[in-house]
Parts: sequence; structure tokens; C-alpha cells
Amino acid sequence: MSTLAWIICSTALGGVLSVAAAALIARYTDLVRVPVFISYAVGAMLGAVFLEILPHAIEVSVSVQALFGTVLGGILFFFLLEKLVLWRHHHESEWEHEHGSHAHHDHAQPRGAAMITIGDTIHNFVDGVLVAATFMADTDVGIVVALAIVAHEIPQELGDFLVLLHSGMSRGKALLLNLVSSFAMVIGGVLGYFTLGFLKGMIGPLLGFVAASMLYVAVADLIPGLHRRLEMRATVQQIMLIGLGVITVPLVRWVTGHT
Repeated sequence: MSTLAWIICSTALGGVLSVAAAALIARYTDLVRVPVFISYAVGAMLGAVFLEILPHAIEVSVSVQALFGTVLGGILFFFLLEKLVLWRHHHESEWEHEHGSHAHHDHAQPRGAAMITIGDTIHNFVDGVLVAATFMADTDVGIVVALAIVAHEIPQELGDFLVLLHSGMSRGKALLLNLVSSFAMVIGGVLGYFTLGFLKGMIGPLLGFVAASMLYVAVADLIPGLHRRLEMRATVQQIMLIGLGVITVPLVRWVTGHT
């Protein structure tokens, strides 16, 4: 099988497997309990950013200062994006009120969903480029790296899936959105095969943008919701689940031997 065929098969199968595994785990999660597991999603996102994405971005970046400038710019971008989404739905609500429309709109759905989808799509694209780079160096190494990427994607995809459910999406729509987003891994793999010299220089900034999206969603959209429950039992539960989410990232890396 040719190198390009290996890349396409690995990225396509990898994207589907990671999303399917996350959806399977979430399948047995009662929707009523989804807000509880948002704490896990927060931990998984923060763990992925500070233990995986940013360290790797620093390694491949020419300038650390430029990288963190990208992260800062990304956070401001997602702030403006969410503001535009909220403005749009606010005006829709006013129009419905003035014209007596009784159409139902879930205004919670846009919060976090757009940011997490954009960030996940870029992250999958970067993973595809990385898979292409390793397969072009050595097929055996490429297979190992592809399996490791699938493994470390599972907790992130689970976190993304829970965020989409928490934002008001149905399981079917959240699964479809994650599957579409995972296709970016195939695109990244194919483009990486043909234009790896150029894309190598873009991996650092792209990873910085991914980190910004996950940081923004975790800190601006999810953590404030956790503060609505002030009782001690809920607080302890949240801390434990956040810790579990953080620990999942290095645990998966250790199990797979992915560094």
C-alpha cells in the first residue's frame, strides 16, 4: 500500500474511531447527568492544553512570544465570535417577540458549541499533518503515532461531545458534528503529504489557536456554570471530576507510549 493510502486510511479510521469511542462512552451517560460531567470536560480540556498542545506547540515554534501572541489573539477572536452569536440570537428573540412568533429557539446552544467545533476541527487538521509527516518518514512509526493520536483524542472528543450535549444539541446532531469535524484529519493528512514543507511552519500557530479555543470554552463558558452549585458535595464532586479529566491526558499518553 502506498504512503498516501496509509495516510488516508489511518486519518479516516482514526477520526471515526476516536469519535465513536467518545460517543459510546457518552451513550451510557444519562442526559440529566450531563452537567455533572461537564466538570470532567473542563479538566480534559485544560489538561490537553497545558500538558499536550502548548508543550508541543513550543517545541515546533520558532518564537514562543509569537506563539503566545497567537493564543492571546485566539482568545480575543473567540470572545468576539461568541459576542456576535449572542447578538444575533438576541435580535432574533426581539423580532419574534414583536411579531408574535412562538417558534422555539434554544439560546443556550450557540454558547461554546461554535468555539469548540472550530477548535476541534483545527486540532484534527493538525493531527492529520502530524500523521502524514510520520508516515512519510517511516510506515511503522506512522502506524504507532496514528494509534497514539486516536488514544489521546478520545478524552478530548468525549469532552467536546459533552459540551455539545450541554449546549442543547441532541446526541445525533452532536455525533454528526463531531464526525464532520473529524474529517479535517483526512484533509490535513492529504495536504500534509503534498505540502508538508509549508504546513510544518504552520503547525505551531495552528496549535496555539486550538489551545485558545479550548481555554476560552473551559474558562468563559463552562467554569462559570459550575459556580452555580455552591453546596459542599457538588464542589467536591466538581474538583474530583476536573482532576480526573486532567489526569486522563497524561495517563493515555503513558499507556500508549506517546511522547
